[in-house]
Amino acid sequence: MSPTRPLHLAAEIGGPPRYDAASHVTLARLAEGGALDYVTLHDSFARPGPDALAVLARVAPATTRIGLVPTVTTTHTEPFHVSSAVATLDWVSKGRAGWQADVSSTEAEARLFGRRPAAPATALWREAGEAADAGARLWDSWEDDAEIRDAATGRFIDRDKLHHIDFEGSTFSVRGPAIVPRPPQGRPVTVVDGTSGPAREPAARHADVVHIRATSPEQAASLAGDLRRRATAHGRDPESLRILVALTVDLGDAETAPEPGLESGPQLAGRGTYFRGGPVDLAELVIQWHRGGAVDGFHLTPIAPERDLERIVNGTVALLQHRSLFRTFYPGGTLREHLGLGRPANRYALADTSGAQS
Repeated sequence: MSPTRPLHLAAEIGGPPRYDAASHVTLARLAEGGALDYVTLHDSFARPGPDALAVLARVAPATTRIGLVPTVTTTHTEPFHVSSAVATLDWVSKGRAGWQADVSSTEAEARLFGRRPAAPATALWREAGEAADAGARLWDSWEDDAEIRDAATGRFIDRDKLHHIDFEGSTFSVRGPAIVPRPPQGRPVTVVDGTSGPAREPAARHADVVHIRATSPEQAASLAGDLRRRATAHGRDPESLRILVALTVDLGDAETAPEPGLESGPQLAGRGTYFRGGPVDLAELVIQWHRGGAVDGFHLTPIAPERDLERIVNGTVALLQHRSLFRTFYPGGTLREHLGLGRPANRYALADTSGAQS
């Protein structure tokens, strides 16, 4: 990977459970002021509070450029409904939606639904990959020009441009087509935490962005290399993956010595590697790792969102912008454009075209 590749930055805007979206709107606007690629909102069936996807649908009209990526659990949910909800977020945000696929592995969460017992991580992540595959096919099940909207003839859609996907997974089947027209981005951005072994294969096969947890540039480069090799094995362009290090940051104690190498930093289970220091120290770490070609950027989770996100944007990001290492404005309007990813072609339209030519 070229060390001159654009730097990508994203941030989590969750924290203690809240029951209104006002704080999330404020944090998303703050992150947008720093031109971050996207914000995430963590969620799980074990976490109290409103649904992350619904909250970011509220944040969408209060923002104009920043990407919006809720966590969506693929266990105990219906892929058809998941794809419809994410497509709706893409329409509401005018092409700024993504989703972070995650799994639910505990027996307590399984009992909330009563459909089946908890399953091993390998099976859950296989199902998550299948849900991502089915979702992408459902987003393609409407061709871009399937809507006619001809009041004179009473025709709303061209039925020849709707497609059954006939997907068979290990735990579900979906016929389609979708009930939501093809999203503005074609396919909203898929994000997966690919650090763990069971998640790595679906991440390499289906994700546009992969979060990894690493304690050194060398470890990050090793994980990134493994993901890119797996992507190549699936026939993907490995350079189309955006790989970001997930880092939990505590910028609250300027008197505490930073841990720029992270080798001795404590681990926060499931939420990334831990960094403690000041905004300038964090900027230096970002520069060091990115210039070394280890990663495409960072996904930052503030320990105290209101305090630390402000210091990230007005301290760390401002310094990176001053050194011309991070953009000062959004060159496009969609999340795919922020990430330098093209709009995917519709697989079914391509199949129709090749069939007509043959």
